[in-house]
Formats: sequence, structure tokens, C-alpha cells
Amino acid sequence: MKIVSACLFGVKCRYDQKHNRIESIQQLVGEGKAVPVCPEQMGGLSTPRNPAEIVGGDGDDVLDGKAKVIDHQGNDVTEQFLKGAYETLEMARKVGAKEAILKERSPSCGSCLIYDGTFSRSKKSGHGVTTALLRRHGIRVVSEEKEKKQEESDSR
Repeated sequence: MKIVSACLFGVKCRYDQKHNRIESIQQLVGEGKAVPVCPEQMGGLSTPRNPAEIVGGDGDDVLDGKAKVIDHQGNDVTEQFLKGAYETLEMARKVGAKEAILKERSPSCGSCLIYDGTFSRSKKSGHGVTTALLRRHGIRVVSEEKEKKQEESDSR
């Protein structure tokens, strides 16, 4: 069993009320092999919501209390991101997930890249808050980029 970012399944739960649907993710969920989650909604944030970025580090730093998640209006939403990460971990445990396919660049779900905290659309290496927590608990996290590349090669 896997957990997947709900936006990749087609749920309009991104900050801008859009989705990033990937057909193979929809298929996994449809076959009962994956459960969709949105850590930001699970943490109590609304959709749509202000875009947020990690300031002062990455998801590991947020978990360690060394960085914060701030929205573009300067509001501290760290608590909601932490709550969503722990709710996602609980869901992963309940369904026996050993792997998560999450949305790259997200302050929750980024597995390799996140935005750098300047709201300039610049990216840096690092993990989102949920990714960092899942990895600390032995759950493998992979980027949806792999799924998208597979779909593109399959359609050729």
C-alpha cells in the first residue's frame, strides 16, 4: 500500500484550488493500492489558501524547531504543516503504507526540491515537512516526477 498526494489523484486541493492529476496515480488509487492524502488540508488549512514556503531551512529543520513555514502574507503556518505531517504519518500507519508518492516542490510534500523561502519562485534542494517526517519513520518517499516521466514515455 502507498499514500499519494491527493492533488496527484486529481483532487483540487493545491493552494490555488487546482490539481496535478497523473493518470497512473488515479489508477493506483482506483485499484486500492494507494490512499490519497493532502497534508495541508489535514493540518487545517483551507483551499484555496495563501502560498507558503519554508523559511530558514527545510522540512527536517521545521521538525527540529529551527525553521518555520510562512505564507506569502507573513503568517506563520508552521503548526498547521506539522499537524498535517503527523496526520499523514498516522494515515500511512493505518493503511500499512511503506511508500509515498508526493508532489515535488511543495513545503509539505517536496522530496528533493522545495521553494527557497523567498517567494521568488527559486528552488533549492530539500524536503517538505511531511516528507521529512515520513522518512524519519521509515517510509520511502518518491517524487511524482518519476510517475510523470513514465507516463510520458509510455505514451510515445
